[in-house]
Amino acid sequence: MRVFTRIVELGGFAKAADSLQLPRASVTILIKQLEAHLGVQLLHRTTRQVSATLDGAAYYQRCVSLLAQLEETEAVFSSQSSPRGTLRIDMPSGIGRFLVIPALPAFSTQYPHIDLEIGLNDRPVDLIREGVDCVLRGGLALDDSLVARPLAMMDQVTCASPQYLQRFGLPHTVEDLAGHQVVEYFSSSSGKRYGLEFQVGEGIRLVDLPKQVAVNSADGYLAACEAGYGLVQTPYYHAMRQLQAGSLVEVLSAIKPPRLPLTALYPPHRQLSPRVRVFVDWLVQLCARPGNGLQR
Repeated sequence: MRVFTRIVELGGFAKAADSLQLPRASVTILIKQLEAHLGVQLLHRTTRQVSATLDGAAYYQRCVSLLAQLEETEAVFSSQSSPRGTLRIDMPSGIGRFLVIPALPAFSTQYPHIDLEIGLNDRPVDLIREGVDCVLRGGLALDDSLVARPLAMMDQVTCASPQYLQRFGLPHTVEDLAGHQVVEYFSSSSGKRYGLEFQVGEGIRLVDLPKQVAVNSADGYLAACEAGYGLVQTPYYHAMRQLQAGSLVEVLSAIKPPRLPLTALYPPHRQLSPRVRVFVDWLVQLCARPGNGLQR
């Protein structure tokens, strides 16, 4: 059943075999035996992809529910009460580098039998297809098919480099931004482009400025700002070190960008997983600590 679910999620026998660290021939034999045992065809096989039949899709839903319950039951009655196994998580590179990974040794000490596979991406991840157990995401674009656990509201800052401000001047009001330019951030998956936003009363004021450089990664976004290409808005934790070192300067500090929610997301059938549960609970505690850079 585990092999079958991984084939459906990853869309191929070879990918499932690699994910489960099994010989590809063994995966093929197991599925043939499973189909013979059930007396139905579970998978459509072509030279390009593998997909579930109608019976296979129904069987998949039962499998993921049963496997989650099995894992929960084993965790309750096992003589080893500590959760164990591999936990696959994905998060923005900045969150991983500056917030989560530096604190992870404490988690590993508390849960020594959990092995972590960490992806650092700014792109959206298909949790089911890519076999990811949990993702951290900033912003409001959430998937209704996933369980969402709020972690924090992140403060943002508007920044520029000292050399940029020497050229364009220091703005004191939103109106002073006329004649300035931005580093534009764009999503490589959706194509959406982001400029400057400011919280004004209960509403959001958008400011459209010209750009010379556009980037699709958070690290590149900040690097272009340091290079003098324009103004940016970023979570405070991401720019905190540059602000302290003086390579970036906060501007318009009295007119704040809107705060960004930070959320943990995971598939509904994995909410019973002890590994996911203890990791998300640990994240809640981590994000509540003072001085972590999520709030000023």
